[in-house]
Amino acid sequence: MHPTRRRFTALLSALLATAAATLLPNAALAQAPDWAKVRVGVEGNYPPFSKLGTDGKLSGFDIDIALAVCARIRAECTLVQQEWDGMMPALGAKKFDMIVASMTITDERRKAAEFSDPYYDVPSRWVARAGAFKDHSPASFKGKKIIVLRNSPRAKHVAEQYKDSEVLLVNKETDVYLELAAGRGDIGFGSSVVSNEAFLKRPEGKGFAQVGTTVRLDGGGVGIAFRKTDTALRDKVNVALKAIKADGTYKKLADQYFDFDVSGGQ
Repeated sequence: MHPTRRRFTALLSALLATAAATLLPNAALAQAPDWAKVRVGVEGNYPPFSKLGTDGKLSGFDIDIALAVCARIRAECTLVQQEWDGMMPALGAKKFDMIVASMTITDERRKAAEFSDPYYDVPSRWVARAGAFKDHSPASFKGKKIIVLRNSPRAKHVAEQYKDSEVLLVNKETDVYLELAAGRGDIGFGSSVVSNEAFLKRPEGKGFAQVGTTVRLDGGGVGIAFRKTDTALRDKVNVALKAIKADGTYKKLADQYFDFDVSGGQ
């Protein structure tokens, strides 16, 4: 190759490399979402945290928290209802951008998603026919059928600690109590709040009672879930959660549903 042409080729290569180095960060920046619009995955079958009214409208503590966070980050939010079993797959498939559905933060779930700081934490509780059991020890439930929400920390706890019991896995938290009332199980294991508000305080809960003491499972409270790649959105939401707790918004929302500190001290 002629020396002049060789020098020209080398200069052109250098210029192209410089241009590429300049453009790549800008291209990445252009592709990064600004989160002016956010889709929020919610369930709608977990009162008082979320429920779907006869008018088709979603309401509950989770819904209020989602809307308050969206207001803080100045995002236009769309609520997307999703069955519990499909929550994580739908997040990964980008059906929505974050999950506000009373999802307990666990080490297993952290492998698949990022989580916000906890926004509430309540214990679990056993429920059965009044007087049926003296305590909630594994020995008391030997040979009995336990009803629990599938793919939940409670289901994992039952599988690990109650090996001599039968297990009926259900798709919704409220199904725990529907199946219990129908006699298709001996005892239900669920949220202390949901079991009380959605079952024991209602006519269908007559004759049933909580068994033993509250149970706190391993985990980091309840958080908002995000895709692993969306740490910027997670960080914005964490700032928003701190802000609504600091200015009293959180307490105002919580007081509509609970007569105790649902934050768990968070």
